[in-house]
Amino acid sequence: MYRRIILAYDGTVEGRTALREGALLARTCGAEVFLLAVVADSTGVQIAESALAGAVLLQAESYAAILQEGVDRLKALGFTPEARLVQGEPAPAIAAVARQVGADLVVVGHRRRGLLERWWSGSTGSYLLDHIGCSLLVSRQPFSDEAFAQAMDVGKGAA
Repeated sequence: MYRRIILAYDGTVEGRTALREGALLARTCGAEVFLLAVVADSTGVQIAESALAGAVLLQAESYAAILQEGVDRLKALGFTPEARLVQGEPAPAIAAVARQVGADLVVVGHRRRGLLERWWSGSTGSYLLDHIGCSLLVSRQPFSDEAFAQAMDVGKGAA
């Protein structure tokens, strides 16, 4: 069903939920996994860079460490993910990478945002629905370490 799955990962609880759900799907489908972290180009970071030289580099290094954490998690589960660290606005960057790798599925986490934040930054999910040519899974159901381990073990037997 799915051959190439992108897991958008930022190290948050929501990102870890997406990583887990995407890993379960990838195991079930025997899919190739692409782990993606996006260093956001934001006004706040640009202002910080003007006040403190190296702020952008520091943020990129932080995201590289977060990406490596995700890679390590996936490798521990038996995957060989292709890791990608890109810079830009998250939704367009995710869509661009999905096109580049020919993804069948993009998995993202969901974080509730207030009305003002949604108005200011727009909806990542809406953008992705309009700009990717594959399925989109918005992961919302966190599950315990025990439930995840059990699900992965069941998947091993089926694979």
